[in-house]
Amino acid sequence: MIRVALADDQAMVRAGFRMIVGSQPDMEVAGEAGDGQAAIDLVRRERPDVILMDIRMPRVDGIAATRTITGERHTRVVILTTYELDEYVFDALAAGASAFLLKAAPPEDLIRAIRVVASGDALLAPSVTRRLIEEFARRPEPQARKAKQLEVLTERERDVLREVARGLTNAEIAVRLHVAETTVKTHVAHVLDKLELRDRVQAVILAYESGLAGLG
Repeated sequence: MIRVALADDQAMVRAGFRMIVGSQPDMEVAGEAGDGQAAIDLVRRERPDVILMDIRMPRVDGIAATRTITGERHTRVVILTTYELDEYVFDALAAGASAFLLKAAPPEDLIRAIRVVASGDALLAPSVTRRLIEEFARRPEPQARKAKQLEVLTERERDVLREVARGLTNAEIAVRLHVAETTVKTHVAHVLDKLELRDRVQAVILAYESGLAGLG
C-alpha cells in the first residue's frame, strides 16, 4: 500500500487529490497539511511514502518544506504547481523533489507520478528539463569539483547520463544507443549508485553542474 500525504493551502484542492488517491486500491491518504510547516510535521509523524507538495504555501513554502523532508526522511516529494514553467521549478527539484506535475494534469498522470516516485524513480517532464537547461545556461562555468565526481563512471555510463539529462526515458535511450532497455536500466542504476544520487532528477542536475550535458 502506497501511503500518500497531501500538502496544499487550498482545502478544495486537497479534497480533489484525496478523491483521486482514495480511488486507487493500492493507495491511501496518510494525512493533509495546509502549509509547509504542517507538511513537515505530518511527514515526521506519519512517515508517508509520497507527499504531494504545493510550492506556494504560508509559514514555510513548499521548497523549504521539501528540503527539510528529503533531508530527514525517505519520503518522496511530488511538486504540484499551477504553472508549467514556475519560477521555482529548479529550486524545488534541487531541494530534493522527485517529480514535478501541473495541478491541471489528468488524474491518471498524478496516479502515475505517485507510483513512479514510490518505486524509487523520478518523473521529469521535457518542459522541466528545458527549464533546468535555461537555469544552468545563466550560471558561471561548471565547477571542476562536480566534474571530478564523474571520473568514477565508465564511458558508456557517461553516455547514458547525457541522455538522461536530455530528459529521455530508458526506452528512448536504448534506441539512441542501440542497446536493450534492460541494459540502459542497469547503467542508470550504476550511475546513481556510483555517484550516490537518489534518482534521475539529481542525476540531471549533476550532469549540468559538471558540464557533462551541453547547454546548446
